[in-house]
Amino acid sequence: MITSVKNEKVKEWRKLKQKKERDQKGQFLIEGFHLIEEAHNSEWEIVEVIYEEDKVDIGELAQYEHFGVSDNVMTAITDTKTPQGIVAVVEKKMMTSHVEKRALLIDRVQDPGNVGTMIRTADAAGFDTVMLGRGTVDLYNEKVIRSTQGSLFHLNIVEVDLAEEMEHLKAEGITVWSTGLEQATGYHELAVPEKVAIIVGNEGSGVAKELMAKADQNVLIPIYGQAESLNVSIAAAILMYHVGGKRA
Repeated sequence: MITSVKNEKVKEWRKLKQKKERDQKGQFLIEGFHLIEEAHNSEWEIVEVIYEEDKVDIGELAQYEHFGVSDNVMTAITDTKTPQGIVAVVEKKMMTSHVEKRALLIDRVQDPGNVGTMIRTADAAGFDTVMLGRGTVDLYNEKVIRSTQGSLFHLNIVEVDLAEEMEHLKAEGITVWSTGLEQATGYHELAVPEKVAIIVGNEGSGVAKELMAKADQNVLIPIYGQAESLNVSIAAAILMYHVGGKRA
């Protein structure tokens, strides 16, 4: 059992809490049986499993390289207040920006809970691709991963230059809808294209103007009460379910 936070393996695991280290090593941490099972069932490469040896039975996960640790070590490598007693190191998977029919484009959204929730909703609504633009929180941030509830492992998710990708999407016959108020039409008034990408933007400033200008259509969600705006993940959910349920 590893009991010291000064152990070299523990130092390696703790470094993966930093984006720079995740980018360099091409690996990230996930916590809890649910996420680890989702990674396993989705055929992502699990590098190693770390577990509290005196509290957790890892069962079939013993097929992976595994390390028993004490509770103080588990606390040091996890981000939650009440660790579940099991963590895995997972290899990043190379994805492509190819879109089959439905894509969500995320522009500079910085709240990890919002990004994770949108990925989870995209999965539920039948989307195949999520694109994270520059300035958006890191996909492998611990809070993003937790908020996806495993949907991270089900979708094609890429980090891209959205301006470039929007040009590629349009060249491939995919209609791009942007949320925004300028010259916008209510989403329920529009026919749903056979192939569509929806772009949503930063919590405070919305979609960047240069990206909005590249869109085929600006769409809005009517507000009937006195709220000034909708949370970005709620707005994305409304639009994704509107188009996701109307497949050609």
